[in-house]
Amino acid sequence: MPNFLKMEKKEKISVLLVQIDLISDDYRQNLSKIENFLALHQPHNALIILPEMFSTGFTMSPETLLDPLGHEAIKCLQTLAKQYSSVIAGSCALQDQDKYYNRFLWVLPNGQLHSYDKKHLFAYAGEDKAYTPGDKRVIVSLGGWRFLVQICYDLRFPVWARNKQEEYDAIIYVANWPAKRDHAWRTLLQARAIENQCYVLAVNRIGSDQNDLQYMGHSGVIDPQGNWATPLSNQEVGITFALEASELNAVRQQLPFLKDADDFLLL
Repeated sequence: MPNFLKMEKKEKISVLLVQIDLISDDYRQNLSKIENFLALHQPHNALIILPEMFSTGFTMSPETLLDPLGHEAIKCLQTLAKQYSSVIAGSCALQDQDKYYNRFLWVLPNGQLHSYDKKHLFAYAGEDKAYTPGDKRVIVSLGGWRFLVQICYDLRFPVWARNKQEEYDAIIYVANWPAKRDHAWRTLLQARAIENQCYVLAVNRIGSDQNDLQYMGHSGVIDPQGNWATPLSNQEVGITFALEASELNAVRQQLPFLKDADDFLLL
């Protein structure tokens, strides 16, 4: 297994954020696009992050999916993770027994996967009618770094992301976040980084969907003090960045605000 999967925290973790357009309800084209994108960028020993519902776009009709169990999507990620000796992550619409989920997949180079089911379903678009919500936060690890994984609408609910006793080092948000709410996207991402003294890795799609809803992208990395560390783009782009343990540790040591946070219990 690659060295970057060891438990001691590495000083740096390389990430690749995959900001692409998605073809509505066509997993074959979307998976092919992802394969071609990674072939162009050639990441290795990295954390690769795809958008929300990377194989279909934001669909409210999961019963019509051509890959309902997500078998093809999962197999594709497992193949790519092994090929690039990397962890690859993103969310996928899929069926589990008799229910549908917006499920975040975290796939290791050895084929193992961990998952998180989106807690906050976007009722404004009917997501709560089409999918079943999750009820557990999930923190995954890579190279000794701990990542809280979240999906799109989760961003609007700060308690769900609250960093109690430095549980994690970074939050990942994957999204299909529309351009008309871009100000909220950028502002809330910065707020999550500031209040939790962590990196935030945000991956959004571009283009338009079957409802002619426009997406602006604006994927990127926010540092532990809330600054955008990468440039914003509304084009298909691969955003590379190295998370640095020394930067994270310096912020938490110099400004030890997390220890003064209010206690709370998630029910």
